[in-house]
Amino acid sequence: MKLDILAFAAHPDDIELAACGTLMAHLALGKKVGIIDITRGELGTRGSAELRDKEAALSSEILGIHVRENLGLRDGFFVKDESSIYRVIEMLRKYQPEIVIANSETDRHIDHGRAADLVHDACFLSGLIKIQTTHNGTAQEAWRPKQVYHYIQDYYTKPDVIVDITPFYHRKIKAIEAFSSQFYDPNSIEPDTPISGKDFWDFLEGRARQFGRLVNVTYGEGFTVKRPIGCTNLLELL
Repeated sequence: MKLDILAFAAHPDDIELAACGTLMAHLALGKKVGIIDITRGELGTRGSAELRDKEAALSSEILGIHVRENLGLRDGFFVKDESSIYRVIEMLRKYQPEIVIANSETDRHIDHGRAADLVHDACFLSGLIKIQTTHNGTAQEAWRPKQVYHYIQDYYTKPDVIVDITPFYHRKIKAIEAFSSQFYDPNSIEPDTPISGKDFWDFLEGRARQFGRLVNVTYGEGFTVKRPIGCTNLLELL
């Protein structure tokens, strides 16, 4: 299946927290959208890899995305080496997205910047015909996305682009809540984490309102780019 947008995440729930409103906005436009989780989040303080798998499946149903896969690389220890790059290239050539969305380039969690770098480089290398890959025994054609957008996570970064997610904000919250092991639960006996407190929900809403205010809407999601954005109509960028 060819996709319009393919979103990569170091961990299941990264997309939900920072970019799923954007995915839903494009799904509403009739676009085909998928998610690739790079790890299963097995090093997370709360929950387990098996539970995160189930939570990701539930979130995917809420979002209404077309596909979701997990590369199964090692949480906390994956690196941008040849093997990892080839895994990402295989997904890029399998789904041939026009747009790729990836983790923040710099963030509190060390996996986020590493994932951003891995996906960004794989998007370039995926377009080289002399790099040969196969999927299910069939040779793949070279494919390079038109643009890579990096969503903004814990650390604030000035966005280059902001997407209005106002109509989808409350469903975004439902998708995040699907990862119930990770977020605020007054009955949980698991250890506290930087995202498990009740105040984290206030942070998420504040960030969405902050980005929305910059473009005169209620809620927004922000993205950065390494390569300039081109267009044929400046009015499309309003």
